[in-house]
Amino acid sequence: MSRRRKAWMRDVNGILLLDKPEGLSSNHALQRVRRLYSAAKAGHTGSLDPLATGMLPVCFGPSTKLSHYLLDADKQYTVGVAVGQRTSTGDAEGGVVAHSDARPPRERMESALADFIGPIQQIPPMHSAVHHQGRRLYEIAREGGEVERAARTVTIHALEILDWSPERFTLRVRCSKGTYVRTLVEDLAASVGTEAHVARLHRDAVSPFPGDALRTMAEIEAAAEQGAEALDALLLPPSAALADWPGVALDAARAFYLSRGEAVRVASAPSAGRVAIYGPGDVLLALGEINADGMVAPRRMMQTAAP
Repeated sequence: MSRRRKAWMRDVNGILLLDKPEGLSSNHALQRVRRLYSAAKAGHTGSLDPLATGMLPVCFGPSTKLSHYLLDADKQYTVGVAVGQRTSTGDAEGGVVAHSDARPPRERMESALADFIGPIQQIPPMHSAVHHQGRRLYEIAREGGEVERAARTVTIHALEILDWSPERFTLRVRCSKGTYVRTLVEDLAASVGTEAHVARLHRDAVSPFPGDALRTMAEIEAAAEQGAEALDALLLPPSAALADWPGVALDAARAFYLSRGEAVRVASAPSAGRVAIYGPGDVLLALGEINADGMVAPRRMMQTAAP
């Protein structure tokens, strides 16, 4: 984009919880939403594969400064598992690379779930965005290549079977950042002597956002026909991303000094750790921390000046 601001752009600030439709990459979904909002700046947090649907937080304007923290968030998925075939991509988009006639009973599969709850080791799939010597793994995979990958520690907080048939069943997964659900499904199937792949994937929630706040593309397009006010009514405030952060409220005088990058003393502040800093009117001023002197110090400004 050129340095000159394009005529159709406007300043937008907030977070849209997009229900990403199937068949769109996360970037294509982002660009479509950005055009509907005529937003000068926008970014998404945590990609979803084209096959996947569900919650894709889209941050606008100053809210993009929160993207880094949202990438670290826990996530919940509903996963459709097809039993009997492993694919090159781990999902329904890939070609079949292995078959199995084994159809373990539900009791055996449920018993195996316990071994995957808690911290586990995962090897990232070749069809992933992990970097290897300056290239994405999926780029190497598309050329028919494969490289050795180091295992990573991820955490599965909860894992349960929602419905069952020997050929296809549904899992609910709550997990940490960096978890590859495709790999989890393959490893779970291997542990009971069969093959499997992800047939469908829906991201139900990204912490700390509510799962019932999703907005479909149809809703957004309908709001766009009504104008900017209707579009902005679909947004959550930036503070919604910080629901699990301790908050510090400043009066106008302290907000002024903090907006200049100065640490301020607040009697009710926590003794240590990161904090969300609010000014008059509950405006999110900055992300900060309690420094060694017990003062509230800004680390990332969310407002260019105190309100």
